[in-house]
Amino acid sequence: MGNRLTGACLFGQSGGPTSVINASAYGVIKTALEAPEITKTYGAAHGIAGILNDTLYDMGKEDPRELELLMNTPSSALGSCRYKIKDEKDLDRVYEIFKKYDIRYFFYNGGNDSMDTCLKVSEYMARAGWDCRVIGVPKTIDNDLLGTDHCPGYGSAAKFIATTIAEVYKDSIVYDTGMITVVEIMGRHAGWLAGSAALAQLSGTPPDFIYLPELPFDMDSFLNYVESTYKAKNNCLVAVSEGIRYPDGCFVSEAKPSLTDGFGHAQLGGLAATLAGIVGHRTGAKVRGIELSLLQRCGAHLASQTDIDEAFLAGKAAVENALAGNTGRMIAFERENINGAYRCKIVCQPLSVCANSEKDVPREWINEAGNYVTQEFIDYALPLIQGENTRAIENGLPRFAKLRKIKAEV
Repeated sequence: MGNRLTGACLFGQSGGPTSVINASAYGVIKTALEAPEITKTYGAAHGIAGILNDTLYDMGKEDPRELELLMNTPSSALGSCRYKIKDEKDLDRVYEIFKKYDIRYFFYNGGNDSMDTCLKVSEYMARAGWDCRVIGVPKTIDNDLLGTDHCPGYGSAAKFIATTIAEVYKDSIVYDTGMITVVEIMGRHAGWLAGSAALAQLSGTPPDFIYLPELPFDMDSFLNYVESTYKAKNNCLVAVSEGIRYPDGCFVSEAKPSLTDGFGHAQLGGLAATLAGIVGHRTGAKVRGIELSLLQRCGAHLASQTDIDEAFLAGKAAVENALAGNTGRMIAFERENINGAYRCKIVCQPLSVCANSEKDVPREWINEAGNYVTQEFIDYALPLIQGENTRAIENGLPRFAKLRKIKAEV
């Protein structure tokens, strides 16, 4: 395949949003609009669902200032989806839309399942003989994508969690009556987010225990640890991943199997309340259960500048790699330590490596008791939360991007 390919490009967002996902969008859109080979730059409404419904936006008709504000706008500005490509008919429809708009560059921004969608589209276009370069742009606060050191979105969510844990810690020690606090953190199978609660110890406000889904959860052991700590300190603060399971594989939150998303993943929640009830019954203490829920992924006011910058670079690199002739790849990060300082290098990974796979927290990064993380985890996560973002403010509130979303025409 020659390097020069002229035609339109299409960008879509998929899966759960993050506080920096639109920085990646801006990286793609800005770079594409400036590329002479790219004749039109389109955005898909609600990811692959918008493509199937023929709802594309002409990004070239947006106000450049509003596009720039995407750098500090949370959530998915173009709309997201959790649609799983069902069969060849879906791919036939995608092909039809690509031909209609002369799509020669396709960039899809998402996590594990989104990379699977990206891979299927890439393979189909190759079979169909449609010259189209397909690049995945990584995104997930869960940080569980294989092939990359970390994912855009994780650093900001980790910063939010660590900051919130520190603030909750300060609040939880106010009264002389004592309290046990259980904070539920996102993470269905991987504990990267829950582990980031340990960063609060750098502020002198550590949680007492952290439970990750990588290890089976033992309720008796958990209650013994919490009770003994409460008796010794008159307080206890616990961070738990929503996805912790008993040894038999059942979620502690007792999620109903029927409550799943479009990819068949269990929809979790209510774990903090469940554990708070059990702990309160056991100890007789005042217990508060806190579920951070969506706040973890939309808290742009606490986004790390490192995360914002890397998210933008991931989008920019996707376009640059496609223009250079790469396809069937996902943009990934490779960590470099130069004289002890953190640096991040952009690399490309085959989509087949990244799709439908999950990266767990290494066992050696979890303590022997299974109720906290090690220094290696803290050393890994700390560089990713650095930098305070500067953002537009109006009337004392954040000024987010306001896109016109003009429907594309041919």
